[in-house]
Amino acid sequence: TLDDIASNSSIQNINVGDKSVNELFIDYDDIFKDGLGCCKVKAHLYVKPDVMPKFCNPRSLPFAYREAVENDLNRLVTEGVLEPITVSKWAAPIVVVPKPGGKIRICADLSTGVNQALNINQYPLPKPNDLFVALNGGMLFSKIDLSEAYLQVELDDTSKELLVINTHKGLFRYNRLPFGVASAPSIFQEIMNKMLSGLEATVCYLDDIIITGKNKIDHLNNLSKVFARIKDYGFDINKNKCKFLQNHVEYLGFIVDKNGVHTSPSQTQAIINMPEPKNISQLRSFLGMVNHYAKFIPQLSHRLLPLYSLLKKDTQWNWNADCDKNFRNIKQNLISPIVLTHYDPSLPLVLAADASSAGVGAVLYHRYPDGSEKVIAHASKTLTTTERNYAQIEKEALALIYGVKKFDQFLRDRRFTLLTDHKPLITIFGPKKGIPTTSANRLQRWALCLMGYVYDIEYRSTHNFGHADGLSRLPVGPDKEFDNHNSNEISSITVIQQELQEQLPLRAAQIAKATRKDPILIQVYNYKLSGWPLSSTDNLQPYYRIRNELSTLHGCITWGVRTVIPSCFCKYLLNYLHLSHPGMSRMKVDARRYFWWPLIDKEIEDIVRKCPNCTENSKQPIKVPLASWPVSDQPWKRIHIDFMGKFMGLYFLIIVDAYSKWLEVFTMHHSSTKTTIDALSSLFSRYGLCETIVSDNGSQFTSTEFSDFCVRNGIKHITTSPGHPQSNGQAERYVDIVKSALKKGLYNGGKISDVLLRFLFCYRTTPHATTNLSPAELFIKRQFLTVLDLLRPDTFDPSYTVRCRYQNNFDQHTKERYFIKNNKVLVRDFRNNPTNIKWTPGILI
Repeated sequence: TLDDIASNSSIQNINVGDKSVNELFIDYDDIFKDGLGCCKVKAHLYVKPDVMPKFCNPRSLPFAYREAVENDLNRLVTEGVLEPITVSKWAAPIVVVPKPGGKIRICADLSTGVNQALNINQYPLPKPNDLFVALNGGMLFSKIDLSEAYLQVELDDTSKELLVINTHKGLFRYNRLPFGVASAPSIFQEIMNKMLSGLEATVCYLDDIIITGKNKIDHLNNLSKVFARIKDYGFDINKNKCKFLQNHVEYLGFIVDKNGVHTSPSQTQAIINMPEPKNISQLRSFLGMVNHYAKFIPQLSHRLLPLYSLLKKDTQWNWNADCDKNFRNIKQNLISPIVLTHYDPSLPLVLAADASSAGVGAVLYHRYPDGSEKVIAHASKTLTTTERNYAQIEKEALALIYGVKKFDQFLRDRRFTLLTDHKPLITIFGPKKGIPTTSANRLQRWALCLMGYVYDIEYRSTHNFGHADGLSRLPVGPDKEFDNHNSNEISSITVIQQELQEQLPLRAAQIAKATRKDPILIQVYNYKLSGWPLSSTDNLQPYYRIRNELSTLHGCITWGVRTVIPSCFCKYLLNYLHLSHPGMSRMKVDARRYFWWPLIDKEIEDIVRKCPNCTENSKQPIKVPLASWPVSDQPWKRIHIDFMGKFMGLYFLIIVDAYSKWLEVFTMHHSSTKTTIDALSSLFSRYGLCETIVSDNGSQFTSTEFSDFCVRNGIKHITTSPGHPQSNGQAERYVDIVKSALKKGLYNGGKISDVLLRFLFCYRTTPHATTNLSPAELFIKRQFLTVLDLLRPDTFDPSYTVRCRYQNNFDQHTKERYFIKNNKVLVRDFRNNPTNIKWTPGILI
């Protein structure tokens, strides 16, 4: 345990004498080795009772990051952090965070999965003021950084099962504690506090350890004790990121030296270097920012009089010495302790950001229980030439990203609130909304960047947004570090394009293209055109046996009505068939209607057997034969109805047609007679009245109101025997089917409405085992068109030859145009504009 390790530590009295810090490095060289250490204390994650596991599919990965991600996965496997597995109930997608030097960091997106299932560890993080007090009297300072600190803490066996990432290379289970786990900061802080307990002049906030001393010898003695304790616990140190025997160090956004604690210039330069306003618009923005902190600044109204006088109507702009003096005094107030506060991990943290045509600004502050706000740090920068051409929504988004990157040390591994005055960003950046596929590439890329953080996002009107607005309109200048880093991320735009491409329906044209590249199918295709040999190799045997039944059409190979699928698309189509977890039989029926490849039945069986939520939600086989209702002779003659619920806070009215097996499901907040009648009335308005309704003896169906409804519409109402709901077997069976489908569909997250619609579409288009036809064919008298119909080459382009000829004829009279940087061009403007100018001159940049 932690206490055992601390008590057994061998550093009670160490005197380094005249040793130098380099000699300490030699004495403790084993804690400075490459790679990761392994803490002797294991971490445990506590899960809420009755939590449903969540399994998420992998996200698409930018090609620019793919090699780096694979290399890092291999490194983490080698170091024991990750372990490849094949089956898991839990899985989270990864988020790739770019780092300087072309490196990346792999993070698990646990925001809507494991983190929501955890009873979060409440061990308190230390308050910075308490840490600074412990450093008083120090003359020299050392700062120790642990190599990928959290990943040096091993998980116990039960916790490992929760932390699984789903990547393009498969499933990997964490053996160590990763960044992004909601309990990780508290778990790690508890280990650090135990490890460093009893050591003088030593403080720790998460993985940042500061050591000081009254003099050099005292400092080295304290440093040696810390090294020894780190060694006892099994941690390794990242020597390249450490600082030793410094006159001052930056810690938690402040400068610590022998004279005490000072605000870091990096946190206040946005105010200190803020230029004076040049016009009324900039002055209004500055005054708006100042008024946001009016309660903290004494005699503010008197100081602002010279500035407000410039806003009077018909007053000529005259920035005189009195204005300049008050402007500078107020700026000093804005960075003084009366307005600024120290970072406190126990208080809510808010990041407000805004953009103007000139720059972006960000303010990081604490929100106190009484509603007041005190700033921790300010930041601003001017827009680059490229950024000035952004749409306003992109500038506002850039401001948020700038603030997050600028204050990463405060925001990483804790929940915070993003504040914006641009309401559309709530949808795009909302952590529970998902990334809208219709938003611009740049916004999607930034949304992916934010997935590495735990945050809420709120809207505040521009009138109440003065603190950030003023910084954006009076920026201090360019931020080279951010601008250079941001430009290096442009290549990651491909992640969205690739993801959208993979989500599009697969078409016969793509099948034909892939057939030409498939080493097996191209041989089959050529043999079909030129004739088959007398014998074939093993890999061609499945096709050779049915060679006389194969055909070619528009570059595809077909077997009857089925399209033969190249190997590269097999997994995609299997996952599509399994999207709503319909079970083996339905998947096989669907596949046989549209496509084929060798061993497809076995692969369908494997994917269902290996699916944990299919296994857990499978129904126990029936043990005795059931008596059946008389067979209905036409659609919508007899319907069976029943309620399911409460499930996920909702009731579900299940309605099934006895003849066609057509299924309708209504979601309701209350299972009352009125809501039942409303749902049935809606159905009757579309499909007409039925002759018979079969239900159980629920109060909704036995009420006088429901009886009157049936009588008014000439409907015969039959109820099942009391205490024997199985008499309404069709509805009862579909209650189980719908509940199972929802459980399976919600296993990976998403909205109930989306999962339900996806299931209903799949069910209605799949042939029923009883009728051998789909419910749609019997009820609507036609087959529904599905995306799988696009796989058939005779449906993807009925005028294929004519279109190809037209394309060739058109291309003969055109030529491709190429542009280079700094070319002068004319751009067609299709927007409505008062000048009616169609073409605008420009230069390519």
